[in-house]
Amino acid sequence: MDFTELIDLASERLGGTVLYANDEFFAPKEDLLKTSAPVFIEGKYTDNGKWMDGWETRRKRALNLHELYDWCIIRLGLPGSIRGVIVDTSFFKGNYPSHCSIEARTLEGNPDVKQLTSDTVPWSEILPKSSLQGDSRNSFEIKRAERVTHLKLKIYPDGGVARLRAYGEVLPNWDRLIRRESEIDLAAVENGGRVIACSDMFFGHRHNLIMPDRAANMSDGWETKRRRGPGHDWSVIRLGRQGTIQRIEVDTSWFKGNFPESCSLEACDIQGREPEDFSKFDWKEVLSRTKLQAHTRHFFEDEIMNIGSATHVRFNIFPDGGVSRLRIFGRITKSGV
Repeated sequence: MDFTELIDLASERLGGTVLYANDEFFAPKEDLLKTSAPVFIEGKYTDNGKWMDGWETRRKRALNLHELYDWCIIRLGLPGSIRGVIVDTSFFKGNYPSHCSIEARTLEGNPDVKQLTSDTVPWSEILPKSSLQGDSRNSFEIKRAERVTHLKLKIYPDGGVARLRAYGEVLPNWDRLIRRESEIDLAAVENGGRVIACSDMFFGHRHNLIMPDRAANMSDGWETKRRRGPGHDWSVIRLGRQGTIQRIEVDTSWFKGNFPESCSLEACDIQGREPEDFSKFDWKEVLSRTKLQAHTRHFFEDEIMNIGSATHVRFNIFPDGGVSRLRIFGRITKSGV
């Protein structure tokens, strides 16, 4: 599978932050994790030089061995296993680093910069020193699978990087969540949920359905193209953990002239490897087809059918349209995975 189909664990919309950079003379470290694609503005300058949409350090003039690269420390928005990274040097043509490397570590809580820069806990290299191309989306597959919370990006010897994307699988602290013995959103990205397939996402990406918080605008939801033939649109979500579904929320906020006429929800319990053909799942109806309204948060509890434990849900919209968020509230099944 293309690793870019996974979740960007470093995304600022999930809480990713660049905590420290040893240099950010030309462009600030915070730009590195911006959700938006990088842009170039001809003729725009700051007091320090040309404005660039990314993180850019000054030209290195020292010969000290410990200064042969620049670096920054990133706290991931969500802990997880990284499967691949994109080091995007868009618009950096004569000022991009020749190489980069990435290290990782796992620290619970909220360690400060002093803790992260100390030698008490070593960093583990997940991407060895690798060459970069300018004005390009440099793609690197990561083979290591352990859970990490922080990254250190090194650039050699200096220069600019527009964006860093770190795609992987969210790995929550399940021991802590299970100890709560309370209801959680089983589909939420922060709880390990992932939209693994959908019929269409022409206007809005399927992952938007399970993102944190309310949608910022119409672009921050899942939206399909206008259907001209028979059938309906759908998305399949792998829940973060096996659980029992107790209530759901379908939020059509911002979708006013393009919301679905109705929706339904099905679920199944699939342990182990997922079949490629979702039609072969043993789907059971959780919410029968129900009318929706424009720009509205819909809450369903009494309408939910008890089907037992579930690992996957299929969210159907009729015939097409946009939904900003889907919440699947329930309780974790302790014996499930």
